[in-house]
Amino acid sequence: MRLLLLADTHVPRRAKDLPGRVWDEVHRADVVLHAGDWVDVSLLDALEERAARLLACWGNNDGPPLRARLPEVARAELGGLRFAVVHETGSSAGRHARMAAAYGDVDVLVFGHSHIPWDTTAASGLRLLNPGSPTDRRRQPACTYMTAEVTDGALTDVRLEAL
Repeated sequence: MRLLLLADTHVPRRAKDLPGRVWDEVHRADVVLHAGDWVDVSLLDALEERAARLLACWGNNDGPPLRARLPEVARAELGGLRFAVVHETGSSAGRHARMAAAYGDVDVLVFGHSHIPWDTTAASGLRLLNPGSPTDRRRQPACTYMTAEVTDGALTDVRLEAL
C-alpha cells in the first residue's frame, strides 16, 4: 500500500495549488494522509475527487467550513497498521513521551503544524512522522512531503521528498 503524507498546504494563501509533483504522487498513492492547515475547502474538494482514499484532519488555520467536514484527529487501520493523523503535537521537547501517552492505541502518528520534517520512533514503538510542507518551507531548506509503503503490516520505505 503506497502512502502520501502531506501537511500545512495553506492553499491558496502560500501557493495557488499543490506542486505538480505532489499531484503526481496523489495519483500514485493508495491513501493520502493530510495533517491539517488546508486553509480553504477547495483543496479538500480536489483531493477528495482525485485521491483513491483520503485520511485527514483540520488544523489551527482551518475555519468552520473545514472543521465541519474533518475531524480534529483522523484514525484508520491501513494494511494492518493503526494510524492517527493530527495537526498539533506541541513542543518538540517531550513529544515522544506525550504522544506515546496520548496515542498509545496507534502504531503511526502523522502530524503537522511546525513545517519541520520529523521521523522518529518513541520508546513505546510509536512512529512519529511530520512531512513538513509542500508549499511553505519557512526556515527549512526546501518544501517537503513524505511517501511510505505499508507491506505485510509494517511501515517501510519512508522517504522525505524535497521539492
